[in-house]
Amino acid sequence: MKIKIINGPNLALLGKREPDVYGEDGLDKIMKDTTARGKELNIEVETFQSDIEGELVNYIGKCIGNTDGLIINPAAYTHTSVALRDAIKASDLPCVEVHLSNTMAREEFRHTSLTAGVCIGQIMGFGANSYILALEGLAKTLTNK
Repeated sequence: MKIKIINGPNLALLGKREPDVYGEDGLDKIMKDTTARGKELNIEVETFQSDIEGELVNYIGKCIGNTDGLIINPAAYTHTSVALRDAIKASDLPCVEVHLSNTMAREEFRHTSLTAGVCIGQIMGFGANSYILALEGLAKTLTNK
């Protein structure tokens, strides 16, 4: 099983940016821990991060035909990107949206996700563990197909 994890803008700043909201772990550690959990589950995990919307869209397109599912943290693009929404939908791949914080408990503009409607599920508010929960949930869904 192959799952790709896609991370959006400013996530490379994790550990430095608002640690009271996002935690103290950097993205590299979070991805390393999630990839390690993937190995335990016999899942090949590949990760990608970009601050550039078009690069994220292109990456999703390149996943078609060689990936079983996606996990995406669109970050700020969650609330603004029709392009990411359309790319996820066009990929026809099962996708789980992830957020470290509970976006519903934050500013009102964060309450709307343009991407959640084309995802099979959404995990948020569990910090770095949100990625592992998404990986486990997506793997279970793919196994039960």
